[in-house]
Amino acid sequence: MGKVLFEKDGHLGRITINRSDQLNCFDYETLVLLGEIVESLQADKEVRAVIITGAGEKAFSAGADLKERRTLSEKEVRRNVRAIREVFTAIEELPQPTIAAINGYALGGGLELALACDFRYAVSGAVMGLTEVSWAIIPGAGGTQRLSRLVGTSRAKELILTARKIDAEKALDIGLVNEVYGQKDLIEGATSLAQEIMGNGPLAVTQAKYAINHGSNVDIHTGLAIEAKAYEVIIPTEDRIEALEAFKEKRPANFKGK
Repeated sequence: MGKVLFEKDGHLGRITINRSDQLNCFDYETLVLLGEIVESLQADKEVRAVIITGAGEKAFSAGADLKERRTLSEKEVRRNVRAIREVFTAIEELPQPTIAAINGYALGGGLELALACDFRYAVSGAVMGLTEVSWAIIPGAGGTQRLSRLVGTSRAKELILTARKIDAEKALDIGLVNEVYGQKDLIEGATSLAQEIMGNGPLAVTQAKYAINHGSNVDIHTGLAIEAKAYEVIIPTEDRIEALEAFKEKRPANFKGK
């Protein structure tokens, strides 16, 4: 079995970090494999939503593999940090909606992976934190930027500068996660969200995600221009016409992503 697994179920893709004995930590090989899967998804129009989770029931991911990190030269450390930053950015930029199913510890780079996803569903009792400053480093895979945009600058500073760990219930309270489930219901909950999204026009979903992502950190006038451009992409599509025909004929729409 590989360190990263990928499977398709219809239009749903599922990525599993498969290093449960190492709390699904990221060594360089894991990052390379994850990057290859993400790159393939960029052009895979059959996949309309993606769930990312960790193997086992202990950890989503506890971050960087510190055993490996101790053996690396400064040049190799820079290579690893660059790789994890680039892979997580690629996940954030996937056209498909992404759901992190946080099934246990999400620490350091593990939480940064979840932050790069569109949605975060967590198991009750999961422990999360950007704990890097306790190791005399800082979050280097987007944590300082994505967490502050999600929960606010002051709250992000509090969590990052203290290296504090919080449980899933606290994470839900501050808006870090969307929902909290029991262990047996987590994947079902994430899959239910994916199915709800995938019932809609796939091109419309990707363009709406694009407009939100690219418009959320600009002024309102620029954001509206981005939205207008995204809408223009949808107007000539077959799916838009199919939605109108389905409404007229009082039947479910059969979207083809065209």
